[in-house]
Amino acid sequence: MTPKNVVIIGAAGRDFHNFNTYFRDNAQFNVVAFTAAQIPDIDGRKYPAELAGKLYPKGIPIFAESDLTRLIHEHKVDDCVFSYSDVPYNRVMGVSAIVNAAGANFVLLGTKDTQIKSTKPLIAVGAVRTGCGKSQTSRRIIELLMEKGLKVVAVRHPMPYGDLIAQKVQRFAILSDLEKHKCTVEEMEEYEPHVVRGNVIYAGVDYEAILRAAENDPDGCDVILWDGGNNDFPFYVPDLTVTVTDPHRPGHELSYYPGEVTLRIADVVVINKIDSADAASIQIVRESIEKVNPKAIVIDGASPIKVDNASLIRGKRVLVVEDGPTLTHGEMKLGAGVVAAHKFGAAEMVDPRPFTVGKLSETFRIYPNIGALLPAMGYGDEQLKDLETTINNTDCDSVIIATPIDLNRIIKIKKPNTRVYYDLQEIGKPDLKDVLDEFVIKFKPGR
Repeated sequence: MTPKNVVIIGAAGRDFHNFNTYFRDNAQFNVVAFTAAQIPDIDGRKYPAELAGKLYPKGIPIFAESDLTRLIHEHKVDDCVFSYSDVPYNRVMGVSAIVNAAGANFVLLGTKDTQIKSTKPLIAVGAVRTGCGKSQTSRRIIELLMEKGLKVVAVRHPMPYGDLIAQKVQRFAILSDLEKHKCTVEEMEEYEPHVVRGNVIYAGVDYEAILRAAENDPDGCDVILWDGGNNDFPFYVPDLTVTVTDPHRPGHELSYYPGEVTLRIADVVVINKIDSADAASIQIVRESIEKVNPKAIVIDGASPIKVDNASLIRGKRVLVVEDGPTLTHGEMKLGAGVVAAHKFGAAEMVDPRPFTVGKLSETFRIYPNIGALLPAMGYGDEQLKDLETTINNTDCDSVIIATPIDLNRIIKIKKPNTRVYYDLQEIGKPDLKDVLDEFVIKFKPGR
């Protein structure tokens, strides 16, 4: 049988995982290309032969998604597999229309063909959108399990934007590992909070190899925690699935791919940010949960904030720097930095757009709805330099750093600045402790 020609439509994450689990070494298919979107400067590379398997001795080229129609025609493509996340349904079907109009099938792979089974009890944490509060939920779960004397190893959703061969399996146990693996700001924002708390976290490209390494971590492993990115569903078969929702974006839990998938498969749904959302929006999220997953346990949560130095906010003209992906494809308008500015009495939030340079100016052109906030974009040295220059150019009294890492560690901010911190706080019962007590009884990790 002649193999089907395939293009995998991705963004340097789910696309590689779908290839590794479904297409690699599968002679029924011939993957002619990947396409790339969402993340700057990731097209023009190759998925290397060292990772692609025996059927692809030359590797697989990666093109911009704008080349999709041309690729379908030139390679007589049969199937195009959509493989990235945090995308509105109208965008997904818009890509489907392009694919179908060019003559190919539009494919979405599900859990059955892409999830890997662990030898350890496994908890998956996901969210319906980028920026819901998944990371602090993961940290809270790890803290509760550690209190039970269990060794938890986290595995993070992929962000392989550099040397894919070198990034096949990455282990982060100390801060110097972030430099060793040449992490971007986005990667550091996810890995550093785990490392500073004494947790080991893995990431990379080949998620079966990563899972096996995590299960056999030299420091020990009783439980695997899948720390999912964007609003993707887990790469691993979960024994417990926790999904975080965000009432600041009510209705998005039923209108983004694959966020609704994460909501439908959840055993536990956390409604986060109840402390800063309005009652009507919270009710919309509750109704969505009841509509598609009425059997789920619902936990109310807040993400109360604190700052290093409130005097740098009160009465000041402040520049608010928020997590980059949360503002760009996450489309958030109200992050922790904005909450801090209002809570601690800032006189004004300064618009950074007149002061942006280079790649950051390009980011605002691509995402014009960001508004008067500065996304902490740092996918490479050039973007980091542009971020530093933009902050120092901005006419403000002080800077609110609302990223999960301290930007002062990686760039030189010449203005007074203060960091925002936030952790998950459950409200009432049931809470995550109740859920994890049952999990430990059922799966007996560490025994």
